[in-house]
Amino acid sequence: MPTHADTWLVVPLYNEAPVIGEVVTGALGTFANIVCVDDGSVDASADAAEDAGAVVIRHATNLGQGAALQTGIDFVLHQTDARYLVTFDADGQHQVSDAADMVRRAREEDLAVVFGSRFLDNRTKAGFLKRLVLKTAVWVTNQSTGLRLTDAHNGLRVIRRDAAAGVHLRQDRMAHASEIVLQLGRTRLPWAEHPVHVLYTDYSKGKGQSLWNAVNILVELMFR
Repeated sequence: MPTHADTWLVVPLYNEAPVIGEVVTGALGTFANIVCVDDGSVDASADAAEDAGAVVIRHATNLGQGAALQTGIDFVLHQTDARYLVTFDADGQHQVSDAADMVRRAREEDLAVVFGSRFLDNRTKAGFLKRLVLKTAVWVTNQSTGLRLTDAHNGLRVIRRDAAAGVHLRQDRMAHASEIVLQLGRTRLPWAEHPVHVLYTDYSKGKGQSLWNAVNILVELMFR
């Protein structure tokens, strides 16, 4: 039976019809509450997520991942009484077991935010060049936010309700990942990083987890 009844998974969704059903089904065994924010997909992503058991919110047009994430956060804050929300990617690269461990840690240590990090252990195989670019992006983010993270652009995060109330994303593209770190840091609430395994598949790489995408993130951070 699912646990974590006071937790919602928030899943930004854009053109992930081949995998989103499996992602939702796999997560429902642990998390009973999942909201997918379909960001103007032109395939059957929304229907697949809904058929698998998720609540689906639809954007009429593609607004960007930051906007989809904010819509999901607003839904959880205003339409549920959840104590925690988990931001979770739609392409199958995040592990449900990691998300569950992070929620448990938030409870046990009274943490308002738990950031997933792929660089705290050796499970994630990112490749040398991508690791270098992501580490550079971490340095840029840390300089601008004042936090000291090892992985600033990991989409797997646990956010307690009081911390989520301080998130008001304006960056719609990938720079929202630094913006959310900045805003969560400004809450002054307790946080920690937790080791996670990001699974890079041929599918996820094709959907934007390539080295070129990492370079684009870095450029966007430096020139926004």
